[in-house]
Amino acid sequence: MMLTILYQDEFIVAIHKPAGLLVHRSMIDRHETQFAMQLLRDQIGQHVFPVHRLDRPTSGVLVFALSADIARLLGEQFAANTVSKTYFAIVRGHVKAPGFIDYALKEKLDKIADKRANQDKDPQEAQTEFLPIKQFELPFAVSRYPSARYTLVKLHPKTGRKHQLRRHMCHINHPIVGDTTHGDGKHNKFMRDQFSFNGLALTCQQMCITHPMSNEKLAIVNEFDLRMSTLMTQWGWEVPSLDELDLPSINR
Repeated sequence: MMLTILYQDEFIVAIHKPAGLLVHRSMIDRHETQFAMQLLRDQIGQHVFPVHRLDRPTSGVLVFALSADIARLLGEQFAANTVSKTYFAIVRGHVKAPGFIDYALKEKLDKIADKRANQDKDPQEAQTEFLPIKQFELPFAVSRYPSARYTLVKLHPKTGRKHQLRRHMCHINHPIVGDTTHGDGKHNKFMRDQFSFNGLALTCQQMCITHPMSNEKLAIVNEFDLRMSTLMTQWGWEVPSLDELDLPSINR
């Protein structure tokens, strides 16, 4: 598998991570053989250092450092929540107005990977901004309503908690399509059966960091997720350009 490189210089490399690809080896799935970290290392011929993560089912911008020192500097930005991240998601229901979710999340630990972690942490502060972009209504009675409603939303997480966007959208009763843990099983099945959509309708579209060497702002932008654009095309909507989504058209 060849990964799409969105940005590269002598200090940083950023890729589009496809949905379904793990960032690195994990005890959670011992049988997996492909990982973004190893694929990118082999592709560019040098070691790479992960500085953040994307969940396996989430696609989008993934940034690596090309040295341990740069990884430390970038890691400090992520830890301080000074990295600006823009996601897009398709959620159940019509989201009618912008909003702000301020809802603390208790850390969810994996039984295998996190077995040595503190099992009794207090809920952690978590905030997410959301903005509806486009609403859809399909003539199918998926649940008790005569039609199925969905919204394309722009999401700006202000903190970086595990599964934050998925849990926050579920909290306001607009779960992300395809979320098998926090989502709506009837709508997920409808998407699989009617539109052959398998996976999570969530993508990291843009990431803005401060370059650790030049101290300049760097906006790393991805193309719109192909799986989500294919789904919306089937719904009769032309996928918007990056300009229409209010994102820079190039990486700067």
